[in-house]
This record gives sequence, C-alpha cells and structure tokens, in this order.
Amino acid sequence: MAEARTSPYLPPNIDPTKAPVAFGARALPKLNEELGAPELLSRQRALMALCDLLHDPENVYQAVHLGFMESLKTLLYDQDSTVRQKTTEIFYIMAGHNIGRDGILRNDIITSMSPLLDDPVDICRRNMHQTYEMLSELPAGLLAIIYIGLSTTIQLNMSVFSGENTAPRSGIMPSRERD
Repeated sequence: MAEARTSPYLPPNIDPTKAPVAFGARALPKLNEELGAPELLSRQRALMALCDLLHDPENVYQAVHLGFMESLKTLLYDQDSTVRQKTTEIFYIMAGHNIGRDGILRNDIITSMSPLLDDPVDICRRNMHQTYEMLSELPAGLLAIIYIGLSTTIQLNMSVFSGENTAPRSGIMPSRERD
C-alpha cells in the first residue's frame, strides 16, 4: 500500500514574510490583534501584510476607524528596527490618503514620531520625513508641525540627511531635485 509523503519545503507560492490574511471584514481586525502580539515574528508579519493592504483607500478608512493608530503608535518605540521601519512606512502610506492624514492628525502621531528624528536606522528617518512632508501639504498638518516646534529640527535634519544645503519649501521642508 502507498504511504503519504510530506515535503519539508513550503509550497512555492507561499511567502513566509507575510501573515496569512483573513478575508473580507475580518482581515484588518485580525491584523490589529497581531500587532499587539508578544512574538516579534507575528508583529513583523502583520506589518508586512498591512503595508500591502493600506494602498487601498477603503482599507485606510477601515484601519483608522478600527483603532490602528494607537496600535501603530506603540510600535514606533519597539526595540526591533524592522518593526519601527515598517511602522513608519505604514504612516507614510496612510499619509498618501486624505482619511489617513486626518487620522494621523487626530491621533497626534506627529508628536509620537518626533523621537525618531534621531533613530539610528536611516529608512525610519526617511519614512518619517516623507510622512511629515505629506502632512505639511495640508494647512492643519503644517500648523501641527509648527505648533510642536519641529519645523527647524526637520529642516536641519533633512539638510544633513540629504547631504545638501537646500532652501526650505513651504516654510519647513527642503525641496527635492526631480529626476
């Protein structure tokens, strides 16, 4: 009689870096639960999957209303650099949508991200600066950045970060050369 054999390898279409995502209305609540998991790998996988899902404005809307901002705010201070990197990337993706910008401003994410100005990981600082740049395009975002006193700090860090001495645009952010 034949015996079943199981391969020790994953199927070729399975990505081990992403969390398995539930379907429909259960997808984002499940990821929100995994963001609070004590296991590092669970948090990293949830952040990877969330980065993919939040390119859709409907998912951004749902994430803002499900309380993702508070979960993500705590992950900004995680000791793992990959978690901080993906968290800042998620805020950058969310800042690309109007509902995401409103959520970031309402939940005071600007203040929570400010300690990352001195983060040792370059990509964390880059994502944070890009998020601030997108927020500064809104009058409310610009006022929030100025109100907490980050305008000169961001300007100085951007000139050091980019290696250029550039003139400020919109009063706080240096201009970027376009290719």
